[in-house]
Amino acid sequence: MIKRLLTICAATFLLAACETASTDSNEVVGSSSGSSSGSGAAASASSNTSSDAGGTTSAGGASSIGSIRTPDELLAKVGSTVYFDYDQSSLTSEAQATLDRQAAFLKASPSFRLVIEGHCDERGTREYNLALGDRRASAVRDYLVAKGINASRLSTISYGKERPSVGGSNDTSYALNRRSVSRIDS
Repeated sequence: MIKRLLTICAATFLLAACETASTDSNEVVGSSSGSSSGSGAAASASSNTSSDAGGTTSAGGASSIGSIRTPDELLAKVGSTVYFDYDQSSLTSEAQATLDRQAAFLKASPSFRLVIEGHCDERGTREYNLALGDRRASAVRDYLVAKGINASRLSTISYGKERPSVGGSNDTSYALNRRSVSRIDS
C-alpha cells in the first residue's frame, strides 16, 4: 500500500514538474484543482488530467484559447477521461465533476459531437471486458444526457481491454486502464 502511494506521489510530482508558465504577460494561467478522494491512482490521474473549466483568461476576463488549436485539445482542457473502480461502471463523484465540465463545454459548443470510448484493464475475458466497457461508456452518455446534452450528439464504443493507455500488470496500471475517454467526433 505504501509503495502504491509513493508511486502515485511520484507520478503526481512528475506531471506537476511538466507544467510550464505562460510567456504572455497579459495572460493568467488557470490552476488545476482536484480532490484526493476516490480510488487511489485513478483519482490522482483523473485530477491531473482534468483542469479548471475556465481555462486561460486574458486580463480583461474574456476567454482565450492561447495555444489550444483543436476541439480535442479544448475537450482535454476540461477533462476528457474519467476513471472507474474495479469491475464497476458506476460514476464516482470525481468522474461526475469531470462530466459536469464536459456538459458545460458541450452546451457552449453545440456543433460538437462526442464519441465516448469504454475501456477496461487486462483482467477478465475479452467478451466480458467488451460488455463492461460498453456499460462504462453508456454510463457516461447517460450522465451527459441527464445534464441536458442531446443524445443524438453522443455515440459510444467499447474497446474492452484491447487499447490500454498504460502497459503493465499492477494495480496502478489497472486503475489507469479502467476508464472512459471522450473525444470529438470528426
